[in-house]
Amino acid sequence: MRFLKKNFGSIRLFAMMAFMLFAVARAASSQPATAPRAGDVRNAARTEAIPGNARDVQLARPAGEWIGGFGIVEGAQPDTRVAPPLPGRIAAIHVHEGDRVTAGTLLVELESATEQASLAAAEADVAVSEAQLVRTQRGARPEDQRALGTDAQAAHARAQLSAGVLERLQAAAQGGGATVDEVERARRTADSDRLSALAADAREQSSRTGRHEDIVVAHAQLQAAIARRNQARATLDRLRIVAPLDGQVLQLRYRVGEYVAPGGASDALVTMSDTRVHRARIDVDERDIPRVAVGARALVTVEGREGRRFEGRVVDVGRRMGRKNIRTDEPTERIDTRILEVVIELGDDASALVVGQRVMGYVAAGPAS
Repeated sequence: MRFLKKNFGSIRLFAMMAFMLFAVARAASSQPATAPRAGDVRNAARTEAIPGNARDVQLARPAGEWIGGFGIVEGAQPDTRVAPPLPGRIAAIHVHEGDRVTAGTLLVELESATEQASLAAAEADVAVSEAQLVRTQRGARPEDQRALGTDAQAAHARAQLSAGVLERLQAAAQGGGATVDEVERARRTADSDRLSALAADAREQSSRTGRHEDIVVAHAQLQAAIARRNQARATLDRLRIVAPLDGQVLQLRYRVGEYVAPGGASDALVTMSDTRVHRARIDVDERDIPRVAVGARALVTVEGREGRRFEGRVVDVGRRMGRKNIRTDEPTERIDTRILEVVIELGDDASALVVGQRVMGYVAAGPAS
């Protein structure tokens, strides 16, 4: 016992050195820490049946070199969301979901009683301005024109009478039968009557054609009235939502009587698409982009249509990288990858597909470009 107490420190140091040597030897003889154990490998290799009627669309991958990606069905172009430019309450809806319409077809009307009254008032102002311009161009009324013509004739008669008196007095003055003062008064009277006749002619002519300045003013007033009418009509037209393209009505988001205020895509009244042609827009991983080319053969598969493939070809490849548009929510899915959109135009048999339906797309892989 006395020996142990005396040499306790040395014994403890020896035990620690022995443990360290054992740990080093074991680490040198064992596998790397990252190597999987045999049991883990067996568990990872085990597969489980998909529960219920669910199926993995990726299991339908065709044989050969294909580049796959999830996508969504669309029309000849991405969906068009039609929204009103002004807020208002819906007065009438003239289409139903599934209807095919042409560009310019009236889809929805908002309440517009105030705007219709403004348009009626503006159209009345235009009619008044047109009548005012016509009256200014034509001059005075026919009755006034006849009165002015009669005044002109009377003025000419007085002028002729005064001229005759002046001639007789001038002849009499040569024989001493009239004084110089009488002749002068007769000359002034003749000149005054002649000028009065000219003034009467001018008034009559003015009554028939109107003054140029008055015509210009009347014309300007008419143009202003037409502008106000066009403004009122444009305001009313903005409350009448029409189809911007030939296509099919896919969705109506509002009902009659509901109030709508434009502000974003979610406020669209009508969603449309040109469904004469079906396309699939798929997400291609950035690693596979160099092997995708326009014109390449492609096909898509759809869950619920086992064994059926819809053939097509690549018609467009995106020009900007982005995030995934379609996610499967599977635990093994990579969500941090970057993708490029690839558009596949499908054949006529794709009319059975529904716009917005999720698909699995495959593109024939070509050599890296």
